[in-house]
Parts: sequence; C-alpha cells; structure tokens
Amino acid sequence: MNINLELDTRGLNCPLPILKTKKALASMQSGELLKIVSTDGGALRDFQAFAKQTGHELVSQSENAGEFVFVLKHK
Repeated sequence: MNINLELDTRGLNCPLPILKTKKALASMQSGELLKIVSTDGGALRDFQAFAKQTGHELVSQSENAGEFVFVLKHK
C-alpha cells in the first residue's frame, strides 16, 4: 500500500483525531491514502462513522497493543 500522508493522533481524544483527519484530507487529492494512528478507544466506531458520512473509503483498520491504525482513501 502506497501511503501518501501519515497522521499521528496518539494521545488525543475524541473529537480531535477526526478533526485532524478531516483537515489532512482537505489537503489531499482524490484517490490518495491517509494513514492515521490513534490511541483513542472510540476510534474504531468514530472512523467507521466518519467514512460512511463523508464518502471516504476506510481501506483498512487494525489494532495492536492499544494503538489503532486506519487507512482512508480520499474520495
């Protein structure tokens, strides 16, 4: 997977990871991939809802040792 931009939101709680993601996506082109790393326990639910509401594709999500990693594809 060719990631175009990475966003580290570790230590930030809702709604900051989503707000920072929205800002990062605004600077990206259609089809580009954004990787987000978060420690927010609500991130799984939040990013699924964000993708559904905005039309960006949630390409992957994973969790390892309390860190959540998401890859979003800009619509």
